[in-house]
Amino acid sequence: MDQNSIIIRCNKCGAKNRIPKNRLGDQPVCGKCHERLPLGSMDAHPVDITDNTFQEEVLSYNGPVLLDCWAPWCGPCRMVAPVLEQLASDYTGRVKIAKLNVDENPVTASKFGIQSIPTMLFFKNGQLVNKTIGALPKNEIEKHLQTLI
Repeated sequence: MDQNSIIIRCNKCGAKNRIPKNRLGDQPVCGKCHERLPLGSMDAHPVDITDNTFQEEVLSYNGPVLLDCWAPWCGPCRMVAPVLEQLASDYTGRVKIAKLNVDENPVTASKFGIQSIPTMLFFKNGQLVNKTIGALPKNEIEKHLQTLI
């Protein structure tokens, strides 16, 4: 796939649609059923996850998700934040980048045994497939993302 387009799956019929990034503002429609394509999940920024939204945003998501478990007081977490912003932009439409504040969402953090932060959890179709601990450089995070795509 070229870097100037993304794939968006239609919520109505499930068809995959290749959309040029410069046409996302044109409210694209599905080539098969002509339903408007969901651009909300195509956000080029990390999605904030809570204990209440975790099931829908991560476990029920049909595709790859990188979940960054962080806290505002954590220096290494703040160092990784701009990297995740860049990855969210670079992987728009291919990987959902999400952030979970472990101080505000202890249920989910406890469920996955988060004891050190930053911890990154890698999900594919709702299943945890990998876990990293610590502030990793962009190229290391991308290696893990490539295994999901």
